[in-house]
Amino acid sequence: MRIWLAIRLFCKVLFDGHFARRVREQVDPPRAGVAGAVPEPAGRTREAAEGGQTARTARGAARSEAISLLAALQREARLVDLVKEPLGNYSDAQVGAAARDVLRDCGRVLDRFFDLQPLVDQEEGSVVDIPAEYDTGRYRLTGHVGSEPPRRGRLVHHGWVATRCEVPTWTGSAAARLVVAPEEVELPPPPNAEGSPL
Repeated sequence: MRIWLAIRLFCKVLFDGHFARRVREQVDPPRAGVAGAVPEPAGRTREAAEGGQTARTARGAARSEAISLLAALQREARLVDLVKEPLGNYSDAQVGAAARDVLRDCGRVLDRFFDLQPLVDQEEGSVVDIPAEYDTGRYRLTGHVGSEPPRRGRLVHHGWVATRCEVPTWTGSAAARLVVAPEEVELPPPPNAEGSPL
């Protein structure tokens, strides 16, 4: 149950840009004086804009962090291969055996990028007090949600919080910025190489 909830959280961060930004703001709020924290002046000239574009091109093409994360999950855990593989020809045992390794390796990637920790240090099933003005980003209430505060309920899931967000910066080309996994091509040895047919 917890594995699937973790996967749902991961997918929410990966595919919902608004939700991902909210998580990032909580984990790594922008600081005054840090590059990118202050908006561009309204009177920015065309030359300055073009100069900024040139600088970005020199550093590498812009790439969504979601693509970088998905590429890491494919490279290190083969997640995309598992998700895109037609499963009709495999038994439940075969799918489960393949998923075990993929989920383990996905967990390592998520730990390295986000260091996910339980949002609350309480046992599931324990009683939780809900603040009157609770944050809907922190609490998801089910059951009799129309009850008046103060509210108390049973903890169904402790939630997850990213204690950091360290997705690697893309340094590749503009043409490859959307590539999740490069095509792999094995080249034969030269005709006269040792062990190769003459």
